[in-house]
Amino acid sequence: MASPSYRLAALDQDFLLGESMRGVRFLMEYEKAEQALKAWGVRSTIVVFGSARVGVNGDGRHAYWYEQARQFGRIASERGGAFRGEPGEVRDNVIATGGGPGIMQAANQGAHEAGAPSIGFNVTLPHEQFPNPWSTPELTFQFHYFAMRKMHLAMRANALVVFPGGFGTLDELFEILTLRQTDKAPPIPIVLFDEAYWRSVINFDTLIEHGMVKASDMKLFAFADDAETVWAKLLEGGLKPTATSNRARVEGGRCRV
Repeated sequence: MASPSYRLAALDQDFLLGESMRGVRFLMEYEKAEQALKAWGVRSTIVVFGSARVGVNGDGRHAYWYEQARQFGRIASERGGAFRGEPGEVRDNVIATGGGPGIMQAANQGAHEAGAPSIGFNVTLPHEQFPNPWSTPELTFQFHYFAMRKMHLAMRANALVVFPGGFGTLDELFEILTLRQTDKAPPIPIVLFDEAYWRSVINFDTLIEHGMVKASDMKLFAFADDAETVWAKLLEGGLKPTATSNRARVEGGRCRV
């Protein structure tokens, strides 16, 4: 029968992509990534935000930002607990990015050079975008909804590192800061890379002066100007690397130590 009403619901694209099924699509986007991350034993992440417009051969500070993001991806992967020699072992502090070019690519590249997996949470955009070549293919996801993408970026983050960026980076940064300020998310260390850049973009003193934020809110984050200092600030903020001798395992889709 050719009538659309006779199609199996699970195979009816017109039905699945209709407005009434938006909630189902949200659930599908959540669960597809969730199952893959569990299969790889990913328990926690270190999230790296930053501009897609920063290139390894860029002008001015761009090349430095790219190189430091690459170095940080390697440092965090080697020291944080993302790399495991045996299948099924729990992975902590896995590098996670938006999966695109620029700073995101640099952090994924550093993790790859360390021999560790890394995650790319890509999103469909009006202009064509492909995931960068360095995130682990089995941990590279494509989202339609920004909200679900940001949820996956935030929900298992042990730490956040924010390199210079534009509107998208600011959106991601302020969402995490808001979650922390309102205690909707647990305390995690947050480091803004290149203090001069961030102080030129955001006048923190003016926000305090006008009563828009409290002076104590400035303790939600720290600044750093090189990859090693970023790592040190994360440790100072409470990040706990997982010892490689810890033989934690994933059993039945749940982590136990």
